[in-house]
Amino acid sequence: MHGNYPGLYSAFCAKDPRFDGRFFVGVSSTRIYCRPVCRARMPKEENCAFFSSAAEAEQAGYRPCLLCRPELAPGMSIADASASLAKRAARMIEENCGSGERLEQFAHRLHCTGRHLRRVFEEEFHVSPVQYLQTCRLLLAKNLLTDTKLRVVDIAMAAGFGSLRRFNDAFKEKYHLTPGDIRKRMSTTKREDAELKVSLGYRPPYRWKEMLRFLKGRAIAGIDLVRGDAYYRTVCLANTRRMPVTGWIAVSNNEAEHILEVSLSESLLSVLPQLLGKVRNMFDLYCDPEAVFESLSSMNAIRENLCMKGARLPGCFDSFEVSVRAILGQQVTVKAAAALAERLVSRFGIPVATVVEGLSRIFPPPEYFAGLDGPLEQRLGPLGITASRAGAIEALAKALARREICLDGCSDPEQEMRKLMGIRGIGTWTANYIAMRAMAWPDAFLETDAGIRHVLPRYSPRELRTMAEKWRPWRSYAAVNLWNSLHATADNG
Repeated sequence: MHGNYPGLYSAFCAKDPRFDGRFFVGVSSTRIYCRPVCRARMPKEENCAFFSSAAEAEQAGYRPCLLCRPELAPGMSIADASASLAKRAARMIEENCGSGERLEQFAHRLHCTGRHLRRVFEEEFHVSPVQYLQTCRLLLAKNLLTDTKLRVVDIAMAAGFGSLRRFNDAFKEKYHLTPGDIRKRMSTTKREDAELKVSLGYRPPYRWKEMLRFLKGRAIAGIDLVRGDAYYRTVCLANTRRMPVTGWIAVSNNEAEHILEVSLSESLLSVLPQLLGKVRNMFDLYCDPEAVFESLSSMNAIRENLCMKGARLPGCFDSFEVSVRAILGQQVTVKAAAALAERLVSRFGIPVATVVEGLSRIFPPPEYFAGLDGPLEQRLGPLGITASRAGAIEALAKALARREICLDGCSDPEQEMRKLMGIRGIGTWTANYIAMRAMAWPDAFLETDAGIRHVLPRYSPRELRTMAEKWRPWRSYAAVNLWNSLHATADNG
């Protein structure tokens, strides 16, 4: 996309949040590009050019608007990303823009050559992967300059520029401003303590209450918790030197601004792009609620308000953690599975110091369990974990440690599900649940799930699966709506 489109100008005039992140508007009279929801004075149609990404707008010589802040625009949905190598690569670049990885490394992770990735990427986005990466770094840096009082050199390192000089040069070349100029022009009040706060945009509506309820019911003591209207958890991520970095995050919803506010310990600054990518996946910030509701609204013919616009797919922060949680949850209640997970973390969790009461441990990585001597069932049995579940956890840990299975959001979910079901003790329900939450797969369905069968008791699992065919490619969201309806029924009566 690059040019003037009357339909897009109409959407720009309407300030419709459904189009936020779908395109960007360059204004030739100011050389500034905006989100379609920008509240600045409307430019004339003949002065507008439209772009599919911020990177494309910047490559055409436009700089970001300081009012609507393009860095807060929500990204593309995972359904789109699964259909396109270029879009999967874009997601990977966004989440790893501070890692220092080269194009060839991204291509290797996507199982293609660097040349092929470069070609399909340019066909899709009209910019090279390197240019897209540069824009991701610049917009992350602009976000930090606007919302924090971090030193400019620290922002340069966190955004992946490698040096202050390279950062300053990139800013001047693209935005015709210095980092200091950005700060002078913004009036936002910034924090001065050892806590950072970064904003991430989403498309409204967002059923935040239901998301917190889901996470609270599956929280593991010491690892994560819900307090008030915010979600808290411990974090352990590897920095560019492959060294573990620990800290904590808190996520709250600013409904009026359509953003999630992510507070984090300053210790996590060196892994910020990776961390924000995980937060986006965990809270499903790429979702287009209008598209999902349009496909699932037929659920309301079964029962009124069975599908509610704005329901999000609860993702995860740690794919191994949620996979273990899924194995422990086989054929038991959510509460019983949480109790088993808490025993496991109490015995094997890695202690970590935080300033948040109730956050004290890191979930052990797969390498830890893979490296233990002897059968894992001998260690997990005393905790009340059956031999079959212990064996499945051990086999999964070894497969992840050897990179035989990959559970990140850029993997092919159907291929990884087949590998998961090759592990003894992991069946269809568990594989689909892991794909839904660890890989953000929007088209999983759990027809044998106890909660879903409780909502729709008149249907057999086979009938439920047949019924769910018309909900493709959003069957995971159908499952979430069915789970949410359990609590809605209880709340109403």
